[in-house]
Amino acid sequence: MQGGNHWGGPLEVIDNDHNNDGRGEDWDRDRAALQSQSFNLNELDETQKSWLLGPAEGKKKKYVDLGCVIVSRKALKWSLFSILIAFCVIGLPIIVAKTRPKHHARPLPPDRYSDALHKALLFFNAQKSGKLGKSNNITWRGSSGLNDGNDTLAKGGLVGGYYDSGENSKSNFPMAYSMTMLSWSLVEYSHKYKAINEYDHVRDLIKWGTDYLLLTFNSSSTKITQIYSQVGGSQNGSQVPDDTTCWQKPEQMGYNRPTQTTFQGPDLAGEMSAALSAASIVFRDDAAYSAKLIKGAETLFAFARDSGRRARYSRDNAFLAAAYNSTGYYDEYMWAGAWLFYATGNTSYINLATLQGIPRNAKAFNVTAETSVPSWNNKLPAAMVLLTRVRMMLNPGFPYEEMLSTYQTLTALNMCSYLKQFRVYNWTRGGMMIMNKGQQQGQNLQYVANAAFLASLFADYLNSTGVPGFNCGPNYIPSTLLRTFATSQMDYILGKNPMNMSYIVGYGTKFPTRVHHRGASIPSDNKYYSCKGGFKWRDNPGPNPHTIVGAMVGGPDRFDKFHDVRTNPNYTEPTLAGNAGLVAALASLTTSAGFGIDKNTIFSGWVVASEDLAMKITPFLSSC
Repeated sequence: MQGGNHWGGPLEVIDNDHNNDGRGEDWDRDRAALQSQSFNLNELDETQKSWLLGPAEGKKKKYVDLGCVIVSRKALKWSLFSILIAFCVIGLPIIVAKTRPKHHARPLPPDRYSDALHKALLFFNAQKSGKLGKSNNITWRGSSGLNDGNDTLAKGGLVGGYYDSGENSKSNFPMAYSMTMLSWSLVEYSHKYKAINEYDHVRDLIKWGTDYLLLTFNSSSTKITQIYSQVGGSQNGSQVPDDTTCWQKPEQMGYNRPTQTTFQGPDLAGEMSAALSAASIVFRDDAAYSAKLIKGAETLFAFARDSGRRARYSRDNAFLAAAYNSTGYYDEYMWAGAWLFYATGNTSYINLATLQGIPRNAKAFNVTAETSVPSWNNKLPAAMVLLTRVRMMLNPGFPYEEMLSTYQTLTALNMCSYLKQFRVYNWTRGGMMIMNKGQQQGQNLQYVANAAFLASLFADYLNSTGVPGFNCGPNYIPSTLLRTFATSQMDYILGKNPMNMSYIVGYGTKFPTRVHHRGASIPSDNKYYSCKGGFKWRDNPGPNPHTIVGAMVGGPDRFDKFHDVRTNPNYTEPTLAGNAGLVAALASLTTSAGFGIDKNTIFSGWVVASEDLAMKITPFLSSC
């Protein structure tokens, strides 16, 4: 075996017996000549010696007796001089540093993304329901919804959680999705949150949501038959006082807020399971709470896999379908299965997520402009990114490799669709990708923010594994193009658009001031405004009396036009799910704490098992 040539060029072996071409004889003659020219230094005269040895000493050296040793005066001088120089160069700076007052190292200056991230998180504080303390830091918000869930058997009711949008309903489906997205961003970018002093804040926001979700089902049991899926809301065409027909701030709600109970719904249960699983990783330092979250997640997933409950949660329920109508649940099987695998290390969950029937029924193999849009209703693109992470970071091999490889290929195709050069989506002249075709009318920015997050995160996955890019058909795409796409969409949201307007309230100098939001639009003047009396504030042409800092509004239309009018929610209404995607995207892009992801925290809950990664499939995974 021949050693490698690390420097390039051909490897050659010289045969000295057959390829010397007479050079050995020349070397022998040269060596003999050198030996014949050798000389003895003693034979040189004084002049020749001086050429080789230098001039002889001109005078006798002087010495200093230090008692224990005798040294030359010249050496002593040089020694003392060297000590003085060393003191000035090394010792003096140390003394100065020790005696100066201590200051903490300055953090890196915030970039525009970390500045926007600070504000975007505050929106969640403004959306809190339940009993609020002064630490909530939103002066115009107070305790509310303290009677929520009184029409249920839930002990203590359903107090807490988040209001969904500019209305006062609490919907588990988008709320759970929002908590999953916040947890995902924290797990991947905890170092960034810590660097900008938002780590504890975002954990508090996640726990506020997961504590509420745990109230909405029997989380102490391993088998459940129902989930309280929504508090409040409205039916289309409603004529009774409710969250749509009334314009009241949460603290003054006086109308009936019925609770919706769901007895079926893998979509709802799957998303809630994903939220609790992801949060269990966030709270791994609190073993009891993390275990409680995992238990709840597994209970919900068992409900989702119950063959007798496989129907959309919003089917036949006008309250649920009016706001957050679900179109399927196989994407939630993949999504929840992936998160449970990360949270527990139990391979039965990734077995399910990679069974061919699951992605086939989720339409994963049919990449279209609609299936590539990540949202609260479509977890498919996000689930495939999350499962691609398994392959890229763990490379588990058989029997998962084939499907995980397919997920990575499909993820790359989704990323290709986000790039303008492939013309999958229409773009506005101002540079915004239009993704709301086939989704809810208007409110395009929430989908754009989700796509920016997935693109930025996938680029970080590639970089963390030393992969510089991927292929879109015959085209090689460097990961930097994904980052360019993500930053272009975030910059558009932050104000680099034809309106020169930031679509995050409170960010920049120009932003929406007439946000479609009940709490922000009604003044805190110690007056009571009734169900219908509050509409005077909805219809008021002036700006809101309260600035709901950090709220990302619905956004402009396909012509880059934005109408700052409170009565048109497509332009001016913020949502919990929209802001969750925004937070995740901003966290991925901020460079205030450097670059890259935390590769290992997501696996922190795993217990090393003696079995191989391919464990037996549990019975409840048998059918899909």
